[in-house]
Amino acid sequence: MTARLPSSVLNAGIALDQVSAQWDGDIVRQISEYIAIPAKSPGFDSDWAQHGFIDTVVRNAASWIEAQKVEGLTLEIVRLPGRTPVLFFEVPATRAAVPGQTPQTVLMYGHLDKQPEFSGWRADLGPWTPSYQDGKLYGRGGADDGYAAYASIAAIQALKSQQVAHPRIVGLIETCEESGSYDLLPYVDALRSRLGDVGLVICLDSGAGNYDQLWLTTSLRGMVAGTLKVEVLTEGIHSGDASGLVPSSFRIMRQVLDRLEDSATGRLLPASFHCEVPADRLAQAHATAAILGDEIYKRFPWAHYDCGGATSFTLPTTTDPVEALLQRTWRPTLSVTGAEGFPALKDAGNVLRPYTAFKLSLRLPPLIDAAQAVQELKALLEDNAPYQAKVTFQGGGATGWNAPASTPWFDKALDGASQAFFGAGCGTIGQGGTIPLMNMLSQGFPKAQMMVCGVLGPKSNAHGPNEFLHVPYAKKLTAAVAHVMAQMPG
Repeated sequence: MTARLPSSVLNAGIALDQVSAQWDGDIVRQISEYIAIPAKSPGFDSDWAQHGFIDTVVRNAASWIEAQKVEGLTLEIVRLPGRTPVLFFEVPATRAAVPGQTPQTVLMYGHLDKQPEFSGWRADLGPWTPSYQDGKLYGRGGADDGYAAYASIAAIQALKSQQVAHPRIVGLIETCEESGSYDLLPYVDALRSRLGDVGLVICLDSGAGNYDQLWLTTSLRGMVAGTLKVEVLTEGIHSGDASGLVPSSFRIMRQVLDRLEDSATGRLLPASFHCEVPADRLAQAHATAAILGDEIYKRFPWAHYDCGGATSFTLPTTTDPVEALLQRTWRPTLSVTGAEGFPALKDAGNVLRPYTAFKLSLRLPPLIDAAQAVQELKALLEDNAPYQAKVTFQGGGATGWNAPASTPWFDKALDGASQAFFGAGCGTIGQGGTIPLMNMLSQGFPKAQMMVCGVLGPKSNAHGPNEFLHVPYAKKLTAAVAHVMAQMPG
């Protein structure tokens, strides 16, 4: 006679089989339908309410969740006036409360809004045309982060099907993350009494160092984003007539940016934008570098050209694996992600342009306060403009995040899940992206453990062309989430 498993133990093989069948039978189709809807974040679609795409993906996700008939689950689409909607669901605990202890809650998080299309998609692919090839589901938003709501429910179902006792679980799925989550805090405030005492946060909006093991994100960079504009004229004028006398707005732009960045090295000049890397994060970087090696930088689509019969590739800023990790996680960087004031090349005549505008994305180390950085950046760029040109910077920011110290049960659960479903130990990695919610949650629930994971592994290319969701990895991650929830004490 086979002994019955303890109620806190999830049978890994059964769980993975069930989760895989659900992904293959339904979830891939659901996410494909989601990809086809251009539910761009409000920061990229000011008419989002009129277009109705965000409302559509929220309703679709809600309808699917309700159709799963998860025992005890209640769901609500919450709408605050003038704000993007959120999905909120709740599943009561099936675990007996510990006498004298406040029952702990698991908070599952994801988002349904998307980045814009971007250019450069393969001829057979497109941002709104889902394509499932060799285990990869291509299209905008599938990996970042449309799958999260569906994977969260599938993980809960894995617990339910094996009658594994679990804590109370709530879910918060927002639609403003790609715009900096500026709508989220009012919802967190409105729902605070319904969140409970959060002991574990599961955020499926992050990345993976490879597809061979579970990866825990231990830090996220902050961000300042905005538009820097340099104006010198009220209208365009003949460049032959005016150049040399009228200063170029592009040259002034270069001068202003030189205050911020050493263009030869990419190092940001203000000391206040830098911080010391904590010792534990440095140790983790060394351990992760030993696992990933030069794949840390080789995974990017470097430009190349043929020269004398040999192929040359663009070089990274460093080929040292540890430094490569720190450069993209704990060092501030500047990127220009858009430009305005330039005609298309085919339309560019001999005209001195009246203005140059750049969209700036400044990534900050996890410990730097973004609000203060915004003010410092604005003063640095605007004050004492060359030639008294009109220089303006309009933007905002989100502070990064450094994970709290992990507890023994959490470390054991993560490693156990990684071994059970991947056959390798759990890795730790910092991510260069920003998830504004994480700081809110760490401040609101300082004792909570943070399972920040995701499917954005090598070449998945969130925000860029050919974004894909690695479905085999997503299946194992879904099962791993169920395993960790089953192991949560209290």
